[in-house]
Amino acid sequence: MPAFSVERVYTVEPRGFCAGVERAIDVVEQALQVFGSPVYVRKEIVHNKFVVEDLKKKGAIFVEEVAEVPDGSVLIFSAHGISPMVREQAKQKQMKTIDATCPLVTKVHLEVFRFVKDGYRIVLIGHKGHDEVVGTMGESPENITLVGSVKEVEQLSFSPEQKLIYLTQTTLSVDETKEIVLALKQKFPQMIAPPSEDICYATQNRQDAIKELVKVAELVLVVGSKNSSNSIRLVEVARELGAKSYLIDGIQDIHEEWFDGIKSVGVSSGASAPELLVQGVLQYFRDKGVQHIGGMQVIKENMFFPLPRNLQKAVQVKNNNLGNPLHVLE
Repeated sequence: MPAFSVERVYTVEPRGFCAGVERAIDVVEQALQVFGSPVYVRKEIVHNKFVVEDLKKKGAIFVEEVAEVPDGSVLIFSAHGISPMVREQAKQKQMKTIDATCPLVTKVHLEVFRFVKDGYRIVLIGHKGHDEVVGTMGESPENITLVGSVKEVEQLSFSPEQKLIYLTQTTLSVDETKEIVLALKQKFPQMIAPPSEDICYATQNRQDAIKELVKVAELVLVVGSKNSSNSIRLVEVARELGAKSYLIDGIQDIHEEWFDGIKSVGVSSGASAPELLVQGVLQYFRDKGVQHIGGMQVIKENMFFPLPRNLQKAVQVKNNNLGNPLHVLE
């Protein structure tokens, strides 16, 4: 095997947890402290294997559907959002629910409600089967059409009189979305844009950071899980700009042959990946003898989302011995 050739490793900020992910993880941890185990979580709270396994160790129980949860239990909805049908299922089973949906995803749900009420047909740009897309489409499935590519836009058929608006999954590639939006507007001149951008600030910022990182790195490692849409997009952005790029959950996924002939490596992470995994990757390179490890900051983030109101109240009840905090969730 040839000698390890990497001489420099660069990190970039922003990377890792966004405000919505921090809030969602905090929701589960706070719920466990207030109500004790078991606390049930529908779907992965965020799309990261390490985070989910860590919360399991602390007492969280992850399920796919509401039907798996005993009646009357504490149930948390994941950061990706849910449909009204899921909410109704929980109500029928008398669940004590806490909604950890990212506020930026909730914004898209509210847009669906508003524009359907105003008579619009919605074209949702997103990836079929993604938890966020499933939840958003569940708001009004008969009024939403999903597209994931320019080719799928070509297959759409709407009358010239139909009022149309496009919305987007929050974790898409900005550049990819622009192409689809352009195709939609060219085919349907009456198509309008949402009042404000749906792609979340964290997705945009991390993609912008990758664009700077590839200016100095021949190969980019993105720490994130295989089902993390925003992490996959980071890899795609790096590759589109000419760098080699790989998505890894951690150092166990690294293949040393990737670095044959490579002198500079960049390291970033998706919005649901813990920083300690990034630090593990940097330690991998230190152990290989790389001495030049430095970072750059493209954008400084200071976004914060508070806990859901009913959980805030439950924490206050618990901390001040004001009775049974479960009553707050009823």
